[in-house]
This record gives sequence, structure tokens and C-alpha cells, in this order.
Amino acid sequence: MMKLFAFLFSVLFFAIGDNMDTVSFDSTVYDFGEIQQNIPATATYELTNNGDVPLFIENVKVGCGCTKPSYSTAAIKPGESTTIEATYNAKKIGKFNKTASVTTNVSDQPTVIRLKGEVVAP
Repeated sequence: MMKLFAFLFSVLFFAIGDNMDTVSFDSTVYDFGEIQQNIPATATYELTNNGDVPLFIENVKVGCGCTKPSYSTAAIKPGESTTIEATYNAKKIGKFNKTASVTTNVSDQPTVIRLKGEVVAP
């Protein structure tokens, strides 16, 4: 029984590992530093398809209404890249640390991207 468990775990581990290698981001964290209040700021993340099948961004789910995502739903061919933008509205003064979950057709687990910084008075 233990050998069967070990075998199934290793198969699952390698299957997940393969999916994780098919999509890569230039960075998953964007630090704005200081931005002025009421001037929206946009973070850009580059996503690359390292796999051998077309990649589709199925959804980008943001953590709050203060952040708006923008992305293409077109197929990303193997070896090609696209961008995802996340615009923060910068209405509230103070530090912020926001996330968005990127779901694709090649993985059951979303990739979390983060944008952070500090909104200061003009």
C-alpha cells in the first residue's frame, strides 16, 4: 500500500511540475514605489507559453474593486508571449498590496500576481 501511495504521489508531482513549466511570467510582483493619489497606475506582467499547445488566459480574478485587469483571450502559441495589465485606482492614501489570480487552460492552479506600493498625497 505504501509503495502504491509513493508511486501515485510521484506521478502527481511530476504532472503538476510539467504544467508549471508551460507558463512563465517575467515577474509576478510589480512594485510601484510611490504613486500620487487619484492617478491610476498600471502594472504590466509578461506571460510566455513554454509548452507545446496553445495557451489561453481563462480568467484574471482581482482581489478587490480597486484593481482592474486587462488581458487578451486570444490563443498564445507555443513560444509566444502576451501581457496582462492590472490598473490600481490609487484613491486611498497609504500602502497597498493587491493580488490577482491568473487562470489558464494548462493548469488547475492559478498563478498569483501581486502589485504593491504607496499612494501619497499630491
